[in-house]
Amino acid sequence: MMQSDPIGFFLTLAFALGAFLGGGWWCLRRWSQARHLLDTPTSKIRSAAQGYVELYGMIEELPGSSLRGPLTNTPCVWWRFRIEEYRSSGKKRSWRVIESGSSDALLRLSDGTGDCLIDPRGAEVRPAIREVWQGTLRHPLGMEKTGLLSFLTSSTRYRYTEERFHVGQPLYAIGDFRTSGGGHQGLDLPSAQGQVIREWKSDYAGLLRRFDSDGNGELDDREWNRVRLAAQLEAEHRHRRSSAEPAQHKMSKPGESRPFILSNAGEDELARGFYWQAAGAALLCLVGALGTAWLLGIRHF
Repeated sequence: MMQSDPIGFFLTLAFALGAFLGGGWWCLRRWSQARHLLDTPTSKIRSAAQGYVELYGMIEELPGSSLRGPLTNTPCVWWRFRIEEYRSSGKKRSWRVIESGSSDALLRLSDGTGDCLIDPRGAEVRPAIREVWQGTLRHPLGMEKTGLLSFLTSSTRYRYTEERFHVGQPLYAIGDFRTSGGGHQGLDLPSAQGQVIREWKSDYAGLLRRFDSDGNGELDDREWNRVRLAAQLEAEHRHRRSSAEPAQHKMSKPGESRPFILSNAGEDELARGFYWQAAGAALLCLVGALGTAWLLGIRHF
């Protein structure tokens, strides 16, 4: 095989090796995500610890929100869309994505003990509502073509996909949870003090007016000590003021390759789907490994 068609041999080998490596990676990824979902207990917003947590509640509307699906004009709180164009060239027929996007507006999750704002950027979003249909317009909300233009473009086919979250739907969320205000955040005094000093130094003339007691246009050691003491007092005052504000909870993408998932389905259904994907990927990995071994055996033979 290698002697008669070396290019075909190496392409087949690359495909088998890719199936082996890609299947193995996807199997480990989905298995790890399923374990994260099942090993992380569901928390209540009011008592959730800071860090990686799992929440379950209902989607509530944010004041002033006016989102609408870009392809259906349906009111919603989050959307994702894709427009594909049908391409045909000889025996090759395929759908090519020509436009896609998703909203990045904050979501509001309520579980009866409190509300949590969720930044969906970077999340694996799995909504229950997914509409798919076809048409002859590039954009389904566009104006219908008439006359000669309609005749020339009538053969063009488009496929539209729109996914949405709506108010009142259940929402499962797992990600990085942080609380500000309400006395939850601790005070890193050296860092907060340094931040205040950097702010003051950006207006150096104002800093001199406040602390240059001898008027020589410079700050000596004694005057810098006064600056540091004043900055410390200002940092403590800001912390007290922030702690007195109502607690605000927010979830966003975590680090350390942990899954960040937003879904209308619960963790059991998600984990079950991830396990099935891991099993399929393991099978692909096995087939790729056997194919790679067989092809390398042929080469040595």
